[in-house]
Amino acid sequence: MAGIKRILVTGGAGFLGSHLCDRLVDAGHDVICIDNFFTSQKSNVTHLLDKRNFELIRHDVTHPVWLEVDQIYNLACPAAPGHYQYNPIKTMKTSVLGAINMLGAAKRCRARVLQASTSEVYGDPEVHPQPESYRGAVNPIGPRACYDEGKRAAETLFFDYHRQNKVDIRVVRIFNTYGPRMHPFDGRVVSNFIRQALAGEDITIFGEGSQTRSFCYVDDLVDGIIAMMNGPDDFTGPVNLGNPEEFTIRELAERVIDLTGAGSKLIFQPLPEDDPKQRQPDITLASDRLGWKPGVELADGLARTIEWFRSINLDHYRAPTPNY
Repeated sequence: MAGIKRILVTGGAGFLGSHLCDRLVDAGHDVICIDNFFTSQKSNVTHLLDKRNFELIRHDVTHPVWLEVDQIYNLACPAAPGHYQYNPIKTMKTSVLGAINMLGAAKRCRARVLQASTSEVYGDPEVHPQPESYRGAVNPIGPRACYDEGKRAAETLFFDYHRQNKVDIRVVRIFNTYGPRMHPFDGRVVSNFIRQALAGEDITIFGEGSQTRSFCYVDDLVDGIIAMMNGPDDFTGPVNLGNPEEFTIRELAERVIDLTGAGSKLIFQPLPEDDPKQRQPDITLASDRLGWKPGVELADGLARTIEWFRSINLDHYRAPTPNY
């Protein structure tokens, strides 16, 4: 699928979406970004508004949209626990209705459509690291289920549309990603720790800090998403995209303190319900089929992210929900 394309990015003003829009616009494609600005910032894409090949539309993916496009990247959904738990029914609707609407658009346009799924489909995993063949351990009635099960249902819809209607699909399972344009109040560990350290506050750790995560820098992640969209015709996924290097939450906090030069102490609070104890992707499939693997080390990525956090005015950001 070579040449200039008409590309729709849902959730395109969000953290990941805005970086993806940057890359696609720079490549010369005609890019339509739709976003309802619930957890995103218009400032993430302001620099693109004067580009002749970029268009921004305020729209909620729970409603159909009628556009003629060649590719669709479906990234729209609150992704931080505090945000998706704030309105869990809306979160589920965004995943399920958003998938139905984008699959319907892809079917009508004969477009290729990529679903941004998540490592949360694995729940609190009993297999480590997590390969795509692992079916997960998700609590379907817990406080995180609106996101976990919403994304699982979206994957089901994608493969049913593919089998029944021959829709050209791609599914990526995204593991923890960080970098510039993370919302300062998204409640995730990287943004929380950096914001607290730069403010001279103590750093809050939930649990003992022994739970592990794998952190992928946003540039690497965008490389993987685009590689999957334009990858082999017979490769639908799902495919894990993330950095397989594993760190404890306490190690992350200590690195942030060291890189910011902060005098912050570590404060420990109870672990939230259903918070996974381990999270590490097996990226063998992405490496074999896409030739993809992340290249940015955690120290380098954190340094770039901290530099961005130093450059912004927090007064220009509102917390999307009370839960952060």
